[in-house]
Amino acid sequence: MVMEDKLSKVRFRLDQAPHIKVRAELCESCEEKGCLYVCPVQNYVCTNGKVVFSWQGCMECGACRIVCPKGAIDWQYPRGGFGVCLRYG
Repeated sequence: MVMEDKLSKVRFRLDQAPHIKVRAELCESCEEKGCLYVCPVQNYVCTNGKVVFSWQGCMECGACRIVCPKGAIDWQYPRGGFGVCLRYG
């Protein structure tokens, strides 16, 4: 099963506030930008040399936080009842 097939079985219950925040001032000085490569759903993209993050589709794996050498990612689990719901469909 390819990643797209697996992701088609995932549902998200979004909260109003993001549960992950990226501190741009730290992120801009990062040369490796490992978050671009480690995120399984590609929520991080590089646009005009700046990393842009979309928290809404987060799979809550925490890989971005682990790979960030600058500590620029403030990553928390979403509030109870919100976030990713696996194995639907």
